[in-house]
Amino acid sequence: MFCSPIVFMINMCMPRLSLYKSERGKDYEFLDRQIEEMFTIGGTDVFVHKYIGTDDGTTVKDETQIQDMLFLENRDRKYDPDIYKLRGIYNVQDIDFDLSQFGLFLSNDILFMTVHIRNSVTTIGRKLMPGDVIELPHLRDEYAQNDYSVALKRFYVIEDINRAAEGFSPTWYPHLYRLKLKQIMDSQEYKEILDLPMDEEAPGDGSLRDLLSTYNKEQAINDAVVSEAEADAAKSGYDVSHYYTLDEDPESGKINLRTADETDLDASGILTADQIDAAPDRVGYTGYLLGVGDTPNGATYGAGISFPLDNLEGDYFLRTDFMPKRLFKYDGRRWIKVEDDVRMTLTNTDTRNTKITSFINNDASSTIGGETVQEKQSLSKALKPKADN
Repeated sequence: MFCSPIVFMINMCMPRLSLYKSERGKDYEFLDRQIEEMFTIGGTDVFVHKYIGTDDGTTVKDETQIQDMLFLENRDRKYDPDIYKLRGIYNVQDIDFDLSQFGLFLSNDILFMTVHIRNSVTTIGRKLMPGDVIELPHLRDEYAQNDYSVALKRFYVIEDINRAAEGFSPTWYPHLYRLKLKQIMDSQEYKEILDLPMDEEAPGDGSLRDLLSTYNKEQAINDAVVSEAEADAAKSGYDVSHYYTLDEDPESGKINLRTADETDLDASGILTADQIDAAPDRVGYTGYLLGVGDTPNGATYGAGISFPLDNLEGDYFLRTDFMPKRLFKYDGRRWIKVEDDVRMTLTNTDTRNTKITSFINNDASSTIGGETVQEKQSLSKALKPKADN
């Protein structure tokens, strides 16, 4: 088939049509400007508290490092005192409570917001990252039920960031970031933000923590629960001694003789002759974690770090060098363990002579070479590699 010279020149000189190009050209710039204008017209203001690193008092780290390598968390977070303003778009949704078989849960409390990539990077100076805190001024509540004259603010922390699927243009280049946001709480990570004044025009009237934190209410509820628990179960353990007791004579302290002529006889409760005059080793049936380091019938006993040499059958002795303390009874040939002193209040107000208090919770310090050294060190510090000399 014969081709005219004009058709031949067009096929040889014109480039092949393609929406994708290896470089971002004028078409990308045009689409990016139109998308950014869409956020200016239809988006809402977003205030960004920029995360700049951590400072635990000894080591200053930037935003790309991890403060605690053991737990993989940044607790002592530092935020830029300047606040950056962006534009964002998200779907407003109802936040409801979901009552299921596992309890009451808050559903739909996570927001997904899209922001313009180039505009956010230019404004903040870097890409948005997990740890940045977002403030949404349009969600301020001017009619909250509190004693303050200022509006309640809403803060969210970025948990994850990715390119939004709807942000890819026909040129195959992305233009939008998709942020996963969750509401912050009164914790150590956001101390710098919650320490800000609730009213910028009156810095001495209180902080955002006084306005937003539920710590005091939760603490009051927790104290009320603990008080009720102390009234219902003052001591640890499962005590069933008030349900079952031995048939004991209150005057002599000895077990009463059960005979076969009793009408309500329980055959399982008949005692042998050698048990009639014997004092019980325990008061009723014991439960779990009920040891108090005392004799069952209040009999006198000795105490020390070693057993005495002169012993009589039935003697009790409390070994104070055991942790916890252990009560023994001499049976004529050997010392037999009776119980450990393990029962205590459930609110941890008792002084515990255990390995937990002497080792794990050790707060003692020593002076070595003129330097104060704590005997207990955090695992993250212990795992830190030493610098090469």
